[in-house]
Amino acid sequence: MAKIKLWKQDPFGHALWIKKFIIRVLGSLTHRRYRGFNHLQIEGSEIIRSLPEKGVLFISNHQTYFADVIAMYHVFNASLKGRENSLKNIGYVWRPKLNLYYVAASETMHAGLLPRILSYVGAVQVNRTWREKGKEIHREVRPDDIKNIGIALNDGWLITFPQGTTSPWKPIRKGTAHLIKTYKPIVVPIVIDGFRRSFDRKGVVVKKKGIQQTMRIKPPLKIDYERESIEEIVEKVALSIEQHPTFLVNKE
Repeated sequence: MAKIKLWKQDPFGHALWIKKFIIRVLGSLTHRRYRGFNHLQIEGSEIIRSLPEKGVLFISNHQTYFADVIAMYHVFNASLKGRENSLKNIGYVWRPKLNLYYVAASETMHAGLLPRILSYVGAVQVNRTWREKGKEIHREVRPDDIKNIGIALNDGWLITFPQGTTSPWKPIRKGTAHLIKTYKPIVVPIVIDGFRRSFDRKGVVVKKKGIQQTMRIKPPLKIDYERESIEEIVEKVALSIEQHPTFLVNKE
C-alpha cells in the first residue's frame, strides 16, 4: 500500500514547509552578519537570475563550515527576488528557493544540534574518502553518495566545495570532475573572501566586526563533457575558483 504524504516533500523526504520555516528563521538571525556589523560585497547577481531552475552546480573555495553556505542562500534568494548585488530588505527569505542543496561531510553534519538543523535545509551528506575525525584514510566512494548528488541536481541547484576543506590552496578533488562528466550540469564558479577573518572555523561565532566580505559569481564554465579529461576539468575548476597554484605565486 502506497504511503500517503501529508505535505509536499523534497526528493530526500524533507517537508518543504519545515525547510521554508528554518530558512526564514536562520535568514533573519544571520542577515546582519552580511549586511550589518560586517558587509558582504556581491558581484554577479544577474548571473543567478539567468540560470535554469535545475541542473546547476556551484563550485566555490571554502573558508568556514557554515557561514559560506548561509551567505550563498542569502545571495541566491536575494538575487532571484530582484536585488542587484545587495541583501537589502530581508523580505527575500519569505519565499525562498527550496530546491537548493549543498554537499557536506556526514561527519560535520552530525556534530551537534545546529548542523542537524542546517542539514534539513538542504545538505547532501557524503562520506569523506580521504579524511575522518582528523585522520587520513582511504576508502571507496559510496554509490549512494553519487546517486544523491544526481538527485539534487535533477531537482534543483547544488553547491559544492571541490577542495573538500576550509584550508586554502588545497588541490581540487577529482570526484568533482567525475560528477561534472557524469551529470553534465551547468557549472558556475564562485570566489569568496573575508569569511575566514569574520568568523571562527565553523562559521558560527563572529570573530571580528567591520570585515569586508566578498562573493564573486562568475559566468558558467565552458566544458566539453565528452572530450575533456578529468585532469583538464580539475585544472579548469582550480583556475575558476582561484585556487590554482598560479594564484598563490601571484600573491607572493
